[in-house]
Amino acid sequence: MCGFVASCVCSVAEDNSDIHGHVIGKTQRHLEAKKKANGFENGVSGVANGANAHANGVNGHSNGINGTTGTNGTNNHIPISNGHKLNGHFDGFFDGYFRGHIKGYLNGQTGQTGQLTDDTLGDEWTDVVKPTTNGDALQTLKAINGAKEAAGTAAREALAKQIQAGVDAIKHRGPDGSGVWISPDARVGLGHCRLSINDLSPSGAQPLHSDDGHIHAVVNGEIYDFDRLRQVCIDEHGYRFTGSSDSELVIALYKIHGAPAFLEHLRGEYAFVLYDELAKKVIAGRDRFGIKPLVWTVLGNRVVFSAEAKAFLPLGWKPEWNVRGITDSGWMMDDRTVFKGVRKLMPGHWMEVTEEKGVEIHKYWDAEYPDKTKPDPRSIEEMVAGVRERLVESIRLRLRADVPVGIYLSGGIDSSAVAGIVTDLARKQHVKIGSEQATRVACFSVRFPRESGYDESDIADRTAEFLGVKIHKIDVDEQRMADDFSDAAYHCEHHHFDLNTVAKFALSTLPREHGIKVVLTGEGSDEHFSGYPYFPAEFLRARDGGMPDSILSQNSALREELQQSASAEMNAVWRSQGAAEYEGASDSPLLADAVGNTMPESLLAWHPANSLFQGWVQDQYQGRWDMRDTVMAGHSDEVRAKMRDRWHPAHTAMYMWNKSTLINVILSCLGDRTEMAHSIEARTPFLDHHLAEYVNSLPPSTKLNYMPPTDAAGEDKVDNFWWKSAGKALRQISEKWILREAARPYITDELYNRRKLPFLAPARWPADGPLHNMFKKLLTREAVENLGFVDYDVVEQALGNAFGENAQSTAFRILAYTGGWVTLSQRFGVKKATVTENGWL
Repeated sequence: MCGFVASCVCSVAEDNSDIHGHVIGKTQRHLEAKKKANGFENGVSGVANGANAHANGVNGHSNGINGTTGTNGTNNHIPISNGHKLNGHFDGFFDGYFRGHIKGYLNGQTGQTGQLTDDTLGDEWTDVVKPTTNGDALQTLKAINGAKEAAGTAAREALAKQIQAGVDAIKHRGPDGSGVWISPDARVGLGHCRLSINDLSPSGAQPLHSDDGHIHAVVNGEIYDFDRLRQVCIDEHGYRFTGSSDSELVIALYKIHGAPAFLEHLRGEYAFVLYDELAKKVIAGRDRFGIKPLVWTVLGNRVVFSAEAKAFLPLGWKPEWNVRGITDSGWMMDDRTVFKGVRKLMPGHWMEVTEEKGVEIHKYWDAEYPDKTKPDPRSIEEMVAGVRERLVESIRLRLRADVPVGIYLSGGIDSSAVAGIVTDLARKQHVKIGSEQATRVACFSVRFPRESGYDESDIADRTAEFLGVKIHKIDVDEQRMADDFSDAAYHCEHHHFDLNTVAKFALSTLPREHGIKVVLTGEGSDEHFSGYPYFPAEFLRARDGGMPDSILSQNSALREELQQSASAEMNAVWRSQGAAEYEGASDSPLLADAVGNTMPESLLAWHPANSLFQGWVQDQYQGRWDMRDTVMAGHSDEVRAKMRDRWHPAHTAMYMWNKSTLINVILSCLGDRTEMAHSIEARTPFLDHHLAEYVNSLPPSTKLNYMPPTDAAGEDKVDNFWWKSAGKALRQISEKWILREAARPYITDELYNRRKLPFLAPARWPADGPLHNMFKKLLTREAVENLGFVDYDVVEQALGNAFGENAQSTAFRILAYTGGWVTLSQRFGVKKATVTENGWL
């Protein structure tokens, strides 16, 4: 586990609005907007006085094509004997640094020595290199090489200093050590900050290097089943490992199998950047579900990567708002972020950066679901056993660590099932819990004020007592929320919908206080077992051909009646939480591929109303863009065809959710970002791809199960507000049915029968309390207007309506959104957004 920063020189155009590189297997919208990077042979790039402004760049081509010029200095054409030339800037040669190879002085591809004459060099080169006579260029080359060697040392030192500063900006991700590696030609730099989990010795430090010294990498996350994989690499391929870290497998498997084949062997949560020195290419990759973050951007002629965008600041990045990405929810639906030009590498994708082709992005994995018309031949007993077997194995693998491991325990079935299985493994199979040979598991939970209606700590207590585990709690009251709001936004690097992020940020301080830096969590269960209340309406939309004998498959009239009621009831749930219904029909051909699925509207339920934004922003949407298109455009033509023709609507809804909210909200601000802010590694057993692929293959009726009205819980028997807001139709569909059956031996009867409650923080607070005062102090007219795209009058009105007895949930959300943006504006130094000729920043 770690944070990392990586930088490589590449001929790629810097686009202030959209950076896509050459995208393979991406969405139609992205393909239309893609910009294929122009490759180059070798070049020179300087940075004046160590700053990030590329003032002295030369991208030379041996075939005579002009290189990319720098941003300052004088253009100096250096003709070579047969017409080859380098075109670039050389001012600041001694102030900055000289980086790269000069091939232009060679006569074509033959390697013969070219001729440099006095009148072709220019005065500024006279003291550095000057040929004696025509045909005697060898002395010239020696002088150039000597100058390059001296300047190369300075270049490496300057780049190392920048990379280290970037690493220091995210040292919360790895406080146990750091390291930097710079390639001999200073074209590639890798930096790493370490959170020691496996192999606590110096041999586990990064950056990592292959056994032959030609492959270098930084890796964030965990690779599971690594003991077996290491042995395969040793026995079958003769690979020589330096230490016992799981991260070293990334290099070993790449060396053995190459890209993309090596990615198939990786199991776990990870993000990495590696440099193949012989092939002269950089490979970056991200795990299948996006558990670990990886963002990238282009600075001058450099492609830079990190776990968090704040690491780019010391490299010269000047943050600007991605207004379009914020206002059309692109930051949540696709690879954009709230910062212009900063992109996420999407889950299940890998990137290749070469001089010849620039940036290319490929997909190596995606979720798949069965044909909705074909019966599943497996028995229910076989399916339940299959889920249980894979869940237990996933948890067992995630207990492997050289440090103690704890569990985040709430009042729900997900984390309780994890705790129950861990306890069973420890007591019956004597599996170590991390480095501890123990049977008493350390669990951590949050306690909200009892009067809020959101507190589940009593249920967590009863679960802990049933399992015989020790539970530690943190009280998260209004003052704690107010104190942590801005820090949570800073670490998440995007705005909040509510205070859930802040509560998770507070909870993640607790394990460290008890000597724990690895925890297991329940994230990913709802997304694969249909745990959210908006899945039933989609489940009822079509017959489940996978289980043709089920009640709803045989009784279409009942299913259709329930579906109409469930859709209306779901809208009531949204309204109870302050989310607005999406207004207006759509004639979008993209949305038509969803076949009536309302998930696009559900995903946009938390989106700010257009009225929050300034007039110039609202003007862009007048008949030009349906935000539901943003949801659908995030999926390829192939995927949309499956939604339309093959997948059940419930599976389509799960896919949409997993590719948007799971990645960019739950695994971000409710996962890695708030956990790693306190140097806590969270492991997610429900997102093991072996388990997820098996669950995805099951018919929808195994996840969502119909219960006759006599068996369904009435309003008086539902113990949380979420389901109290729902009606009879929604309460007749039991969520996560097969998980309940698979986890039955490990959980209490209470949890087996209890309805799902999402992890939510209270949203109603008194007027003039700590939160109200915090927002009034944070959201001044000057601070809000400095954003450039938010209407302060709307925010001011929300400040008066979000607190007290008659508080409006929609008003509170406005404050949460804007508070996050203002925090980022102030702490990142984001430039004020302004309208341009084409209407967008």
